[in-house]
Amino acid sequence: MSGVWGKNIKLSIFGESHGNAIGITIDGLLPGIELNIDYIKREMERRMPGKNKLSTARKEADQFEILSGYFNNKTTGSPLCAIIRNSDQHSKDYSKLKSLMRPGHADYTGNIRYKGFNDYRGGGHFSGRITAPLVFAGAVAKQILAEKGILIGSHIKSIANVEDDSFHKVNIEDSLLSGLLKEEFPTINKEKGVEMRKLIIDAKGELDSVGGVVETAVLNLPVGIGSPFFYSVEAHLSHMIFSIPAVKGIEFGEGFDITKLRGSEANDEYYIENDQVKTRTNNNGGILGGITNGMPIVFRTAFKPTASIARLQHTIDIEKHENAELEITGRHDPCIVQRAVPVVEAAAAIAILDLMYDIK
Repeated sequence: MSGVWGKNIKLSIFGESHGNAIGITIDGLLPGIELNIDYIKREMERRMPGKNKLSTARKEADQFEILSGYFNNKTTGSPLCAIIRNSDQHSKDYSKLKSLMRPGHADYTGNIRYKGFNDYRGGGHFSGRITAPLVFAGAVAKQILAEKGILIGSHIKSIANVEDDSFHKVNIEDSLLSGLLKEEFPTINKEKGVEMRKLIIDAKGELDSVGGVVETAVLNLPVGIGSPFFYSVEAHLSHMIFSIPAVKGIEFGEGFDITKLRGSEANDEYYIENDQVKTRTNNNGGILGGITNGMPIVFRTAFKPTASIARLQHTIDIEKHENAELEITGRHDPCIVQRAVPVVEAAAAIAILDLMYDIK
């Protein structure tokens, strides 16, 4: 399995959903970085399961333990390693899933790819549980970026067909992102947030699930980060974002809608204000030629509906090699989008910091 990522900062992520622990090793951090442990705890709590009726009933405190690379409140320059113990596994819920392939999950593909030796309990290494260490790494990266004035924030853009307002692509206030970071269910339009919550509860009551979109903004990035072709900002961000389970799409700026514009409309025209080069629009999402242009990076991440649903579904028994039916038991999120918000931000922070180390 490929659990290693990065160019300048290398991540090695490990563990399974129902194993003893999950964790991450971060290699390449500069020495002497002071870490705010309370801030990391708050970021972990944003993703933490079992907080309300919109998420899984599995309760994990997500308390992390730093094993190496941290001494006297600062990074040492050696690999920073942290683990998170699993404490609320119900492995018996998955006993029959050894041979029954859950629709929408990686059971079948994982079984074939790893010749049946993969840990199938709770999805094993494919599980969204493994995003907890990613949030830890992202919380470290966000602190380093914040020291440079760079802020990352998100809101729930949509759940199924209920849409929140969008970020203004040119003028996004730091205070808006800071406010969203404090919300359990972050939306710009609070009435739309109420509608989204009801939609999730309704889907749960119908033994079903829903997906949605997270919109993210990165503010105050300097001009000149990224490079063509294979380390463009879009490519590097997309690589990390698509590493998050259940992600099915990403678009920058106007995204696919830019195809509906003419060049005269799509081009972001320049102007100078207070000796700063800016653009009047931001259809390209703050990136041109794979390089930041000083405008906000704005992108949207699409998440599919939670694959684990309690409805009767058709599947196969891979051992008997015959058709079968399945009702999934256990504890699952009717919608993962609200808990995915800090994961997207973490992934973005890691990717951007990795690119910024090119010019350190």
